[in-house]
Amino acid sequence: MNEVWVHLTTTRDAPPTWAILVAALVALVAVGSAVSWRVSRGLITIAHEGGHALVAVLTRRKLQGIRLHSDTSGVTLTRGRPTGPGMILTALAGYVAPSLLGLGGAWLISEGYVTLLLWAVLVLLACMLLLIRNLFGVLSLVVTGGAVFALSWFAADEVQGICAYLAVWFLLFGGVRPIMELQRKRRRGRAPDSDADQLARLTVLPGGFYILFFLLVAVASLAGGVALLVPLPLSFA
Repeated sequence: MNEVWVHLTTTRDAPPTWAILVAALVALVAVGSAVSWRVSRGLITIAHEGGHALVAVLTRRKLQGIRLHSDTSGVTLTRGRPTGPGMILTALAGYVAPSLLGLGGAWLISEGYVTLLLWAVLVLLACMLLLIRNLFGVLSLVVTGGAVFALSWFAADEVQGICAYLAVWFLLFGGVRPIMELQRKRRRGRAPDSDADQLARLTVLPGGFYILFFLLVAVASLAGGVALLVPLPLSFA
């Protein structure tokens, strides 16, 4: 166990600044392009539903399962009091989870803990796999986990580092877009049961307040991630 822990906590030097910025650009294009977003948005959904599930467990709600769907939507089923702090916190967690995970990942790789980040992701995916209640969800997590495992086990250190930066940038950028999409749907009356609207029914605050809260967390996480990931002054050597 000591050897495993040493391996996980061994730090690595950051890639060149140009590689970090290229990874950020690729992630931004993946989030901004309609074509690539339709494919990659499912990764954000995994983080979103994982956030709901984690907070449900922490607040002692009974977690019944998670479903991931081919249209990149998902649902986390819990049982407990239909009102109260536990339900509120569980509903709050989904839209902020990708951004907060991205910020945490940015801190880890800024400190050089690339391997620790990859294996932390594997542990989280394995825990989610135990809670998945549909076939597409199982396939999604197995494919994602297999890709992360192959990267951590077979790829060179330099490749692992660049892919870790790419994944973190994707979480940071990808945490913003679903919130904006949600607000557009709410304006058209197409999301009456969204997390924001559920929170509005649970509290005295309107759904728009929670949209703003989600967005502030996402933007603050992105700003924090930029500060952690992009070394200043810039050096492209």
